[in-house]
Amino acid sequence: MDVGSLKRRFGVVGTAPALERALNVTAQVAATDISVLVLGESGTGKEVMPRIVHQFSARKHGPYVAVNCGAIPEGTIDSELFGHEKGAFTGATETRKGYFEEANGGTIFLDEVAELPLTTQVRLLRVLETGEFMKVGSSKVQKTDVRVVAATNVDFDEAIDRGRFREDLYYRLSQVPVHLPPLRQRAGDIHLLFRKFTTDFSEQYRMPPLSLDEEAVEILGNYPWPGNIRQLKNVTEQMSILETVRRIDADTLLGYLPETHRSRLPSAVDADNDPSNMNEREILYKVLFDMKGDLNDLKQLVLSMIKNGGLKGGQEETELVQRVFKQDMAQDSGAPMAGLPALPEYTGHASDDDVHHVPMEDAILSLQDSERELIRRALEKHRNKRKHAAEELGISERTLYRKIKEYDLK
Repeated sequence: MDVGSLKRRFGVVGTAPALERALNVTAQVAATDISVLVLGESGTGKEVMPRIVHQFSARKHGPYVAVNCGAIPEGTIDSELFGHEKGAFTGATETRKGYFEEANGGTIFLDEVAELPLTTQVRLLRVLETGEFMKVGSSKVQKTDVRVVAATNVDFDEAIDRGRFREDLYYRLSQVPVHLPPLRQRAGDIHLLFRKFTTDFSEQYRMPPLSLDEEAVEILGNYPWPGNIRQLKNVTEQMSILETVRRIDADTLLGYLPETHRSRLPSAVDADNDPSNMNEREILYKVLFDMKGDLNDLKQLVLSMIKNGGLKGGQEETELVQRVFKQDMAQDSGAPMAGLPALPEYTGHASDDDVHHVPMEDAILSLQDSERELIRRALEKHRNKRKHAAEELGISERTLYRKIKEYDLK
């Protein structure tokens, strides 16, 4: 089945290449019997992929069981998945089948699989490798024939490093990984999804659908949507209920979007220059570029002093020298900014000797050195995992790789 047919059948909206690639991979692997691991942030629609796998497999006439592993208490998870015998624990008044026994001959979807306790992970690994399990309180081995599809929004590298997830189970689950992109990487699909949600809601409650003006459409596409599709649907439904005017403008839409995630919106709307809307990296780069401008002005001033044999400028030039050469570069702590070379202190009184004995190289902050230090620290923080370092720096992995070669970072 082609991707377009898949979208229509399962209600998938969007044309983003990463989304279509995920659908293609899911459709191709469905006919096999190997395990599939669906990866993606919360709210990206991971629950659709297991249904596609089941419907296009030889098991489509068998049972389909979906289990939210994160919603089951740790003390009862083994009983829920594998069943228990009567009297196995307090409250076990009768023998009970588990999900793996119920799903025999079909497909089981383990959502939030990374939330499983380690003891349960051992049991799950045995089922995946041998098809065997034992009920809680029983010594009898039972067989089951189940196709496992799992999903999570957890970073497995980090979970494995912290000892929260078994590496062997991860490789057994992820025979074929399927990556669903976050909504912020599907900017062209956001308005399409909005229109679908408002149309569905208007048909359900018999009210006119919403529409957006041009500026509101731009805001909708630029907002990062940390809650992904789920958040977009909730916002659309809230506006559908609360707004009497069905044509939504930019100000109205902004009233439904949390201010903490507006950094990608146009500056005319969210005041990009307001430091309260900037993250730490953005503030650092702004400081660096502001300092670069100040230092270029300072260079011209010093060259002028050297040429004229002394400080000839007025109060404005003196204040510029004081501001740029101030040793305390941290706003509150009194310590120089981490990772940046300290500048020589300037007292406000310059003589010919002062000018000629301060090398210009020591006074000019190198942006390249600062960039190299930022990259080095990001790589060190993430144990040389380039993907995570690139995400923190806000650049692509390809750009990071080029910078590593350029700065000879090993």
